[in-house]
Amino acid sequence: MAVVQPIVIYPPAGDGGRRVRVNDRFLGMAYGLLDIVEFLRLAGLEDVDEGWLRQSGLIEWRGGGPDEWSTGRHADGL
Repeated sequence: MAVVQPIVIYPPAGDGGRRVRVNDRFLGMAYGLLDIVEFLRLAGLEDVDEGWLRQSGLIEWRGGGPDEWSTGRHADGL
């Protein structure tokens, strides 16, 4: 697996999407963990899955961790 860093997941926008950046490259707007997995696979990280996202030290989560997808709410709606 190629080493890509830093991976930055920005705080949720008003619509719940989070910007995903690898190094200086904007990969897209993610609306869930599967979106991030796909962006990272396209960037060359082939062994990425949801568990890896939750545990990886390569990811800098800004404005909340992997369960934050809208301002002030968790992914499960609580």
